[in-house]
Amino acid sequence: MLRGLDTSVYVQIGMLVVVGLAAKNAILIVEFAELQRKEQGKSIREAAIIAAELRFRPIVMTSLAFIFGTLPLALATGASDVSSHHIGTTVAMGMFAVATLGSLFIPSFYAMIATASDWLGRKVKGDKRHSSSPALEQDQH
Repeated sequence: MLRGLDTSVYVQIGMLVVVGLAAKNAILIVEFAELQRKEQGKSIREAAIIAAELRFRPIVMTSLAFIFGTLPLALATGASDVSSHHIGTTVAMGMFAVATLGSLFIPSFYAMIATASDWLGRKVKGDKRHSSSPALEQDQH
């Protein structure tokens, strides 16, 4: 309950907006990391770090512009100030949290998931090679 706000429809709409922006930031970081791995031949860790470095400034600049753009909503006075406070505060504070936490955690999560995916892929490929019987392998030669 930031600023004494209840969970209204406006707060829920604001949360939906923030989730969409957080997903966009995460997709861009992961996309840049994958490009680093595939085109530059970087390791998973290096790709995650480089992607975070490349996307940090654009994420911060976009987030700050968005936050400052929603401050008039959060600080509004007048006839519809209650609804403006709800949506403005939700999206401004949510975007601050998304920019801060997303920049820190998304590269780490990418590295963990990519490492697990690579390990699992090697494990599955290894199991398939060993699942055929030696007699079948001799017949193929």
